[in-house]
Amino acid sequence: MLKATLRSFLAHKGRLLLSALAVVLSVAFVAGSLIFSDTLSRTFDRLFASTAPDVTVSPKETLKEGVPSGMTATLPAALAERVARVDGVADARADAEVQNITVVDSDNQSVGPTTGAPTIGTDWSPDQRSPVELTSGHAPRGPAEALLDSESADRKHVRIGDTLTVIAGPGSFKVRVVGIATFTTTNPGAALLFLDTPTAQQKLLGNPRAATSISVDAAEGVSDAQLKQRVAAALGAHRYEFRTAGEQAKSDVDQLGGFLDVIKYVMLGFAGIAVLVGVFLIVNTFSMLIAQRTRELGLLRALGADRRQVRRSVLTEALLLGVAGSTLGLATGIGLAAGLIELMNSFGMNIKSSEMVIGWGTPVAAYVVGVGVTFVAAYLPARRAAGVSPMAALADAEIAGIGRPLRTRAIVGAVVGALGAAALVGCVTASRTASAASLLGLGVVLTLLATVIAGPLLVRPVIRVLGGAFPALFGSVGRMSQRNALRNPRRTGATAAALMVGLALVGGMSVASASMTKSFDQQIDKTLGADYVIQNSNFLPFPEELTDAVRDTPGAGLVVRSRFTPVAVRLPDGERVETTAAAYDPRLDEVAHITYAQGDTAAALAAGRIAMDRDFARDHDARVGSTVPVEFQGGRTTRLTVGALTDQDSAQGFGTKGGLYFGLATLEKFAPGGQDSALYVNAASGTSDDDLRTSLERTLDPYPQVQVRDLADYKKLIHDQIAVLLYLVYALLGLAIVIAVLGVVNTLALSVVERTREIGLLRAIGLARRQLRRMIRLESVVIAVFGAVLGLALGLVWGVCIQRVLALQGLKAFAVPWTTIVAVVVGSAVVGVVAALLPALRASRMNVLAAIAHE
Repeated sequence: MLKATLRSFLAHKGRLLLSALAVVLSVAFVAGSLIFSDTLSRTFDRLFASTAPDVTVSPKETLKEGVPSGMTATLPAALAERVARVDGVADARADAEVQNITVVDSDNQSVGPTTGAPTIGTDWSPDQRSPVELTSGHAPRGPAEALLDSESADRKHVRIGDTLTVIAGPGSFKVRVVGIATFTTTNPGAALLFLDTPTAQQKLLGNPRAATSISVDAAEGVSDAQLKQRVAAALGAHRYEFRTAGEQAKSDVDQLGGFLDVIKYVMLGFAGIAVLVGVFLIVNTFSMLIAQRTRELGLLRALGADRRQVRRSVLTEALLLGVAGSTLGLATGIGLAAGLIELMNSFGMNIKSSEMVIGWGTPVAAYVVGVGVTFVAAYLPARRAAGVSPMAALADAEIAGIGRPLRTRAIVGAVVGALGAAALVGCVTASRTASAASLLGLGVVLTLLATVIAGPLLVRPVIRVLGGAFPALFGSVGRMSQRNALRNPRRTGATAAALMVGLALVGGMSVASASMTKSFDQQIDKTLGADYVIQNSNFLPFPEELTDAVRDTPGAGLVVRSRFTPVAVRLPDGERVETTAAAYDPRLDEVAHITYAQGDTAAALAAGRIAMDRDFARDHDARVGSTVPVEFQGGRTTRLTVGALTDQDSAQGFGTKGGLYFGLATLEKFAPGGQDSALYVNAASGTSDDDLRTSLERTLDPYPQVQVRDLADYKKLIHDQIAVLLYLVYALLGLAIVIAVLGVVNTLALSVVERTREIGLLRAIGLARRQLRRMIRLESVVIAVFGAVLGLALGLVWGVCIQRVLALQGLKAFAVPWTTIVAVVVGSAVVGVVAALLPALRASRMNVLAAIAHE
């Protein structure tokens, strides 16, 4: 049996090739994502471990910052002198480092990265742990000199002697580049500007006696843990944060963790789609191969092979396919990881492909996925093969299994579908976001399974409609193509299911994104009353001098400032909520239209008052007049009285969780030193909007980090951010379509082999090559469109439910992108035509007599 199995596998290797490609793609994305994320993690682990001092003393972190506030937490630089006197300390120095600066050249072009990585300004204090070394020029001396990292200098064509403008929180200043520093380790993509320590303290922190941290080196024989304990005892363990080198490195890695996780999970998402769609392809391929080998399996049974041996034979073929596909997939994954590393390098990171990390878990995961998926997918066809009777050796293999009833599928599909529908109905009627989202996930999984299970039941009614015009348009060829698609509902359903999965995802997310876009458009129209908004594209704050420049712009009338700050609020129900609150100037009503359930803007922004969303207040037993303790950044606390409750529909975008906001005077009193996040500007009397925009753009030319936006520009910004998610979905669709095309090609190719004699007879009675090719193309098109119709119908249902979840967050508009839906259906027909090209060409080139004689 083993010898017969190996011969059978090698005899059908061409037919199994396309299934192997699905395995290769699945494994490649799994292996590539693991290798890439492991390489990044190891690289940054080494970077932070090699650069972290033995002990770091930093300001106490009481709140996690969500939206950046522009505040820089500091501690007294004089602490370094106290630390230096602690027993076991070899050296202690004050550091001054900020990540919210902008550096521009003489043409007012930013020198920093465009990838979202920060531009870091820091003091120049090189030691053996420094990530850079001075490679040309000299160290900065005095307030007018600076070093720039070599990668930023090369990318922006900055040379020694050039003058740069540094836009920092305390104000702008000019420096001359006197040297270039080159990274000796991985550059995480940031731009680095180095100043001497006194200049960094004065110009970056605005206080010559402040520092952002104290770096401590241990004397010989003193462990990091011992040193941390001694320094904490000397300074007061409760007053500052104390971290060893290992703890600091872990903290730095954790800050990057979100970025690394996004890349990893996106790639695993691609792997998941490849696996899911690949399962349909493998099941279909093995089912067709077994149907074609019915006589062969019957002969094996007649010669004495029992059911277990036949089943084992088919599973062995699947195992061989899985091993071969996993091996190729692992190699492809290594290449994919190398390509991703080069892509990251093109964005300014410096990761060496030679340092690629391939942990033991990667090949294990690769073979578990590849072999496991293939083995599981082939199990049902293998059971079917084991049920072949010895009498099947005398039967016509071509019609084996076609007429079996679909009663079991109907029952199981109906039960699973009913459960899925119930979950989706529960999602639509839920009043809380968390429960609605959970029911949505359950409903999506169950309805997808139900559609896959019951798909063959839908083949005949749907394809009769989709192919109903074929006989009138294409005559007998059209009629035969429609009947070929109807001939085996199981096969047609499984082939279309691969395409259905991707298109269901696209349909659901397209409806969700269109609804989000329409909701935000409505909210922007409803709430934004300013002529222009001055804002950074990634919502980073900007210094006060920029606000002053806008106020002094000719034609600028009212200017309302907006700031964000992290806060912790202890609510009446006892829950402590950490969130980001907003703060505004008093004349907010003139640039924004906020609907209040109770109170008004004057009450919301008054001294000692706070506003919050009505639903948030209700959930936490708060009402107008309630007093809530509020903790600000830096540890200062106060008690604020709820002055107004807003309607979340209109407050969306003016705050975050809870819709909390208060007056700027309140923020300045308890958390001074923040920076503005947005300016809302109205034109002065007698100034046109166009004239004001021209003046604002001229004023802001030296500040490339901010943009001037009107209502349309603001909408476009939101649209572009939503589009990023949609592009990811389209990329997943592209992968699903690639594998789905492989499935259609495989099905048609095996179908052509299965119908060799039939094709020969059709050719013998006068069917032309051209007509034969058209028949196969039409069959492919109707299968592809069938998958598209099922997928889009399912996706539209999902989209409606996703919109109901979004409605609980205030995004209540509903929209269906009909242009996208129509384009997807047309594209599916094109996919069907493309997938049929090779099988149709092969069928048309068959020798008529050889085909008729085929067994």
